Amino acid sequence: MGKVHARVEGRLRDFVDRQVVFFVATAPLAEDGHVNLSPRGLPGTFGMLDELTFAWLDGTGSGSETIAHLRENGRITVMFCAFDGAPDIVRFHGRGRVVTRYDEGYADLAGRFTDLPGARAVVVVDIERISDSCGFSVPLMDYAGERDLLPAYFERKGVEGSANYRRRKNRTSLDGLPAFDFDPATE
Repeated sequence: MGKVHARVEGRLRDFVDRQVVFFVATAPLAEDGHVNLSPRGLPGTFGMLDELTFAWLDGTGSGSETIAHLRENGRITVMFCAFDGAPDIVRFHGRGRVVTRYDEGYADLAGRFTDLPGARAVVVVDIERISDSCGFSVPLMDYAGERDLLPAYFERKGVEGSANYRRRKNRTSLDGLPAFDFDPATE
């Protein structure tokens, strides 16, 4: 049954490192705001920085709810599920921050990951609570491979095209919170 851990190490670290997908949950402070739950998992874009900190290279997407919520309040939960092998669910509860492609320190953080066309930020999370529980209700599924659509899409757009896309689609959250509004304005 469920257990709380002091740090991500040993069996727990091995489990997290093997996962091909994880789920990110954030929410605004407003009671009527939208809770967001997003899958992540492009190869080479997640990594533990130490036993209580992890990060992922955040690609440009159709929205930017996670960024908006982290900017507003920092609260985040990340969940990993075993879809094969022994049943397990691991959750990291913590405080996240966004290091944009325009921030000092971005290049060092992004350099830890596989190059991702259209990358807009590195999300860094300081873990406050680590828990695992049985995954008895999680179905067994076969991993068929990766989709290569997102990197190819933003590679075709290039740096400026990716920035234009973010200017159009990533500036605010569904609830009107500031999201990815860091791209310099164009004339």
